[in-house]
Amino acid sequence: MKRTGKKTATDRNFVVALSRGLDVLRAFQPNDGLLGNQEIAARTNLPKPTVSRLTYTLTKLGYLTPVPRFEKYQLTPAAMSLGYAALANLGVRHLSEPFREELMRATGGAVAVGGRDRHSMIYFGQSRGSETVGVQLDVGSRVPIATSAMGRAYFWALDADDRAELSRLLREHYGSRWPKMRDGLERSGETVAKYGFAISVGDWHDDIGAAGVALKLNDGTGPYAFNCGAPAFRFTEERLINDIGPRLLAMVRNIEAALGGLMPQSKKETSKKLRSGGRVARVAEGIR
Repeated sequence: MKRTGKKTATDRNFVVALSRGLDVLRAFQPNDGLLGNQEIAARTNLPKPTVSRLTYTLTKLGYLTPVPRFEKYQLTPAAMSLGYAALANLGVRHLSEPFREELMRATGGAVAVGGRDRHSMIYFGQSRGSETVGVQLDVGSRVPIATSAMGRAYFWALDADDRAELSRLLREHYGSRWPKMRDGLERSGETVAKYGFAISVGDWHDDIGAAGVALKLNDGTGPYAFNCGAPAFRFTEERLINDIGPRLLAMVRNIEAALGGLMPQSKKETSKKLRSGGRVARVAEGIR
């Protein structure tokens, strides 16, 4: 994580201390268990003395509990309740479950829905069967926006201004690794324009192939994105384009209709929108 940017830090309405406290809570990942102040400082880029004060305060508030034997902390149920409350309010998670289960059975792939959290997409719904043992992801797992099928689908669902802002954040976050990731995003834009879905074969993980489709709603939330993935030897690029991607696209359009979201555009309309002003790679203002 990066420290609060200068522009945000000078915003009179922005509470820096609150932001840093939330960064400490964000430092805990699903499989972490315990974290010490030094580990939290490394993950948040905050000074260790600051982290010590924050963990003390969060402990007093009941969001962290100390484990003196290891000189570390763990999240309490009070902290986890925030996440569960968010999940409970995500209607798309509940409504999409039967659709996800059906696609999982039909394809043998793991099917997930997620939303953006900074530079990543975070899973808030997952359907996984016995055939997807190679895909070890669950609710709370994160995949990178730039290289995952879910993230790429989300990226191209944004309007031009939001896409440009996200490109800037990704460029700052990845530094020298950004040009290669940018090229992958450009290619994924062409795939979305042509087929209506994004794919990733070995871009995020060497052994995973996946397709991704964005979900657009007209209630001001989202966009969200779905993916369907499996070990790459099963979900090859050819199968993703000719079978998995079209199935996933149809599923998401059915979910949109069930949720009362935007009616799906035709492939021609989508392609025209993405290609306006030149090559798809140039549409994402600021992507370079």
